[in-house]
Amino acid sequence: MRLSILTLAAVLGGTVVQADSLREDALDIFRALPSTVPAVKDNPATPEKVELGKWLFFDPRLSASGLFSCYSCHNLATGGDDNMETSIGHGWQKGPRNSPTVFNSVLNEAQFWDGRAADLKEQAKGPIQASVEMANTPENVVATLNSMPDYIAAFETAFPDEEEPVSFDNMARAIETFEATLLTPAPFDAWLNGDDGALSEDALAGLELFMDKGCASCHSGVNVGGNGYYPFGLVEKPGADVLPVGDKGRFVVTETADDEYVFRASPLRNVAVTAPYFHSGKVWDLDVAVDIMAESQLGEALEPEETARIVAFLESLTGNVPEVTVPVLPVETADTPRPKAEILELQ
Repeated sequence: MRLSILTLAAVLGGTVVQADSLREDALDIFRALPSTVPAVKDNPATPEKVELGKWLFFDPRLSASGLFSCYSCHNLATGGDDNMETSIGHGWQKGPRNSPTVFNSVLNEAQFWDGRAADLKEQAKGPIQASVEMANTPENVVATLNSMPDYIAAFETAFPDEEEPVSFDNMARAIETFEATLLTPAPFDAWLNGDDGALSEDALAGLELFMDKGCASCHSGVNVGGNGYYPFGLVEKPGADVLPVGDKGRFVVTETADDEYVFRASPLRNVAVTAPYFHSGKVWDLDVAVDIMAESQLGEALEPEETARIVAFLESLTGNVPEVTVPVLPVETADTPRPKAEILELQ
């Protein structure tokens, strides 16, 4: 059994062996962010495609009302989410779940809390068509894009080998290539890569607790989560204020009884700046969220100093946000579909 950080440091009279031992264990569980933008399946990136994806990510005209864009719920200035319990969409309707961060999302096993989208291409299509979010249709989106010459030219450049480059599928593919660039290298990555000074003593102690207590059983890999599906309340279900009885998670996707209240493990990168927490968005304090997870998933009540150290580790996952310049978007024409405020049942 590995000695605790403080005990091992005392025995050895230093921190070098301590850090190497802990790092060796951590590298069996986690991975540092890649140094380059990861390739996405069946969607090779080009600078032109990424730039088009950035336009589309910021463009509210992909919504029926002309008010909501991908950026509305995934604000790159506030952690890649919207810092609300659940997002507000078309007709000021309130969505059913908390908005996950877009940062590092390309590294998730699947998208959405229930994993219903296999990748970011598929995910990009969902909110645009959801009646409580952007409330649009593929046909209207394509008509909107085709009404603006600058968009037509950008699609032709990004998809040069296609007869009809402006399409709903290509819109999603372009957004995916842009979102794949949104990686946030953090102090934890520097430490995994050998920088002993990247983490504080509290963060190192928190990392050790995170592994030893069992948190890393679900929150592992490069995104410290985002892979695998687990019941929320494995040992003890939290109250209905945190785990609403009406949201059965992955059961809606699989219609399998075993998947009731099962959710994809949340990726924990940037978790310290993406409150509120859980799919319900009902918990605003990270230390409270840590205590709930310890009790619900591990059946263990943490001591206050243990919670504080785990939070210190989680804060080391807050990364450097890539600089993104807000684009000047193509100009509308007389043929651009006009905004609509009606609430329709799309999906």
